Amino acid sequence: MPPLKNDCFALPPGVHWTPVDEALADLRARLSCVVGTETISVAEALGRILATDITAPRAHPPLPNTAVDGYGFLNGRGEGDHHIPLVAQHMPAGATPDTSVPAGTAIRILTGAALPDGVDTVILQEDVEVKDGAIHFTGPIKQGSNTRKAGEDVKTGDAIARTGRKLTPADLALFSAVGVAEVAVRQRLRVGILSTGDELKQPGEDAGPGQIYDANRPMLHGLITQLGHAPIDLGHVPDDRDTLRTRFDDAALKTDVILTSGGASAGDADHVSALLNEAGAMALWRIAIKPGRPLALGMWDATPVFGLPGNPVAAMVCTLVFGAPALATLAGAHWTDPQGFMVPAAFCKSKKAGRREFLRARMRDGQVEVFASEGSGRISGLSWAEGLVELPDHAISITQGDLVRFIPWAGFGT
Repeated sequence: MPPLKNDCFALPPGVHWTPVDEALADLRARLSCVVGTETISVAEALGRILATDITAPRAHPPLPNTAVDGYGFLNGRGEGDHHIPLVAQHMPAGATPDTSVPAGTAIRILTGAALPDGVDTVILQEDVEVKDGAIHFTGPIKQGSNTRKAGEDVKTGDAIARTGRKLTPADLALFSAVGVAEVAVRQRLRVGILSTGDELKQPGEDAGPGQIYDANRPMLHGLITQLGHAPIDLGHVPDDRDTLRTRFDDAALKTDVILTSGGASAGDADHVSALLNEAGAMALWRIAIKPGRPLALGMWDATPVFGLPGNPVAAMVCTLVFGAPALATLAGAHWTDPQGFMVPAAFCKSKKAGRREFLRARMRDGQVEVFASEGSGRISGLSWAEGLVELPDHAISITQGDLVRFIPWAGFGT
């Protein structure tokens, strides 16, 4: 059985403009993981999505140990001068703690070394003077100083990562520290990227006066790569329905999801929408968002299709706002909302009610400034920006210094 129903994107009758939050909640409820699993080494697992929970097979640290280079002994010491004889042995990191330190004596011990019997406190080497076979220092020092308890970080059997987590360098360190060598992860989501339109030419080709270069495909390839998925270039298709149908058939065999740009509205040349309608698995979600609005969602031979706007600015915003969490869910990760923060505005703006707006923005001197033009054809604004300012659905007037929500590109998971 295919993971998703053929009508999973169908909208109820009478739906017109859908608020952003409602559209996101609807997507979240409809989507589920569509990829299988594989087992790989921890060293290869950066950015991959866990397919199973991970529990610690070994405690960290496995034994009580010292956090510093110094001298170990039993119990703390009060104020005043202290003199403790040294035993002949010493404890380097990695040595088996088979030495027993008699009460009233101390042992040389190095960072990371396990504490032998008779040691529960370590004093820094900088705080002692060694002479005549003894250490000399001035107290006080608390019992347990400069030591780590066994399992104080992770105990054997502790859950250290849950299914659906996208693995970070820190996760690889933690897995390795407790002895995990291999992990079961989701196979990378294969995302096909397809541009449509007679007007498009590829960079390096000759372009006529009425033609433009395809900016969407390289942009989407980069976004999909940064999101941790596997982009598959499906090329460019002219405004020809039969050619597009053949390309869809081929794409459904080698991708898990298809992203198209252009041809996703309801015009005569909008063949993406037409073909999805023909397949009986098309929903044109009219979303109250600027830039953006139409988002064609459908299925082609059990493969989900996201029809993005042809305008590069709208295509990028829709990919970040809707595509990033949706693709994460299809890839087996947790649905994540964009992570932004409130910062003072370095701009003024009056916004009408009715649509969620996203402005190209960047941080400078502790304030967020927005691109000079809101025109969705200004691709240079995407390169200029470091993220987006999100303005709410309701009417709002912003003056310089007001707090606004800024979402850096990384806040979308890139």
